[in-house]
Amino acid sequence: MEKFVLWGTYCENAIEKRTPFRQEHLNRLSILKDQGILITLGPTKCSSYVFGVFEATSLDKVKKLLEEDIYWKEGIWTSLEVYPWTQAF
Repeated sequence: MEKFVLWGTYCENAIEKRTPFRQEHLNRLSILKDQGILITLGPTKCSSYVFGVFEATSLDKVKKLLEEDIYWKEGIWTSLEVYPWTQAF
């Protein structure tokens, strides 16, 4: 398994716009966390960016998981960049 880091952006007024989709999003993240795929994920304090760390077999797997998320489908996340990551410490 490899680790991957995610950087992305939120739409304007994301806090309000995410409300109808938030529980579905959180439920899915909980499942991914239980499966050991999601290490951590969340917004920056300004709610402009999303950051996450994943552990998966491939970059394509992580990208597919993100594209299946309701926040991506509904335009709450506006860009997603995923990179293989080497944890030094």
